[in-house]
Amino acid sequence: MKKIILITLVSTVLFCVQPELALSRISLPPGFAIAVFAQDILLARQLAVGPNGTVFVGTRGDKVYALVDKNNDFRADEVITVARGLNAPNGVAFYKGSLYIAEINRVSRIDFGDKPVYANAPMKTVNDSFPRDTHHGYKYIKVGPDGKLYIPQGSPCNVCLPKDERYGTIMRMNLDGSGLEVFARGIRNSVGFAFHPVTGELWFTDNGRDLLGDNIPPDELNHARVAGLHFGFPFLHGNRVRDPEFGASLPAAGITTPVQELGPHVASLGMTFYTGTQFPAEYRNAIFIAEHGSWNRSIPIGYRVTTVRLSGDSSSGYGAFGQGWMNPTGGRANAWGRPVDVAVYADGSLLVSDDAAGAVYRISYGG
Repeated sequence: MKKIILITLVSTVLFCVQPELALSRISLPPGFAIAVFAQDILLARQLAVGPNGTVFVGTRGDKVYALVDKNNDFRADEVITVARGLNAPNGVAFYKGSLYIAEINRVSRIDFGDKPVYANAPMKTVNDSFPRDTHHGYKYIKVGPDGKLYIPQGSPCNVCLPKDERYGTIMRMNLDGSGLEVFARGIRNSVGFAFHPVTGELWFTDNGRDLLGDNIPPDELNHARVAGLHFGFPFLHGNRVRDPEFGASLPAAGITTPVQELGPHVASLGMTFYTGTQFPAEYRNAIFIAEHGSWNRSIPIGYRVTTVRLSGDSSSGYGAFGQGWMNPTGGRANAWGRPVDVAVYADGSLLVSDDAAGAVYRISYGG
């Protein structure tokens, strides 16, 4: 653990000294460019774009930040510590004047209303009944088209079948914390989801189990068309990998398999549908995914941003969009950055958070 923390701190220091040099390693399709939107955002995780372009950032530490670009030069001029002293406030969602913050076992709310965002605003607990497990306990939250707050609860293990039905699910509840229910189950650890801009249906990433070798199982992109679906964990991984311990108990029917198998162990996290107009038309409603990068692989992969193009409810292609956070020498210790989340910014560009370099980037298209 000390070694990993040291690596993160060293990469953060190096990046902050020469950010443009580090970003010169990122390759993007022709016409796209990447720049620093904000830096020194330690352990930056989920992003939420609020009114007037304010960007809220959850963290794996104890703080939640708001990034404000006052002069419209597409770089944050002010970093406001909205809340502090929290328990890994990974998840943030902004909805109708309120900022929702998800810690390991609690969801809270800050009501800004029409007031400007300010530091250390008072928080109200919405629901603090979630499990306290830190293993796969980081929360990623969004408000759905139904006006409910969606919240995942990862499995508290690599692979197991917990008795508590909340584990390995995506749940939802009313904005006041009432009516908590399981929406989808059979999910090992989802730290990224979004609602289709046309259908309003839920799509989510899921991290495959570890310790089955370099190339299996894949991570997953899944589609929950309706409530109540089961996505296979711990019985089935991807489309066809039966678990060596639980696979014999695979239900005869009722498993929903992935729309797209992603790379094995790439740690697919935050995702978004591209709803802006700045990018070329081919990207409209495409899915962007932040791949945090593998640890359970002899040759690490991931550490990039990918896209999945859709044709109706099916995938028509999965591939790299932005890559270069891994140094040429390879190895996890040689990754200078790790993408965590993606969000469409107010002008139609794409924001990317990075918890290793402590930064938020902006990817724009200039033609």
